Amino acid sequence: MDINFTLVMQAAAFAAFVWFTAKFVWPPLMGAIETRQKQISDGLAAGEAGKQSLASAERRIADLLAEAKTRSSEIIAQGEKLKSETVDAAKQQARAEADRILVAAKAEIQQELSRARETLRNQVSDLAVAGAAQILKREVDAKAHADLLAAIRQQL
Repeated sequence: MDINFTLVMQAAAFAAFVWFTAKFVWPPLMGAIETRQKQISDGLAAGEAGKQSLASAERRIADLLAEAKTRSSEIIAQGEKLKSETVDAAKQQARAEADRILVAAKAEIQQELSRARETLRNQVSDLAVAGAAQILKREVDAKAHADLLAAIRQQL
């Protein structure tokens, strides 16, 4: 056998192997490689979209936190204002109640004073009648001299 024939047969076998590989092996391998490349590029795109979504969410969270802080400070300010208004209203109501109680107490004191004066007048007039009876050594009739006793009470 000749080296040429071996070389030609090896070349033919290699050509058949290349043709078989190109026809039956290479297309599924290329399909698998392309699918894998597509998956990788989709994963990278999804990762980039995730990063952008995360950055957007972080901005939204920061905005929401700032808004919540602003709103909470407004609510606190409103609470403080309501508290001061309530305290002022309570103070005014307490002053009005104190004034009313003071006026009622003064009126009651005035009535007590009037009653005490009336009682004192009656007692003084009774003492005056008793003193006059002692001086005159006779009984002074209070019913008979009612007008006179009333005039004495008015003078006292």
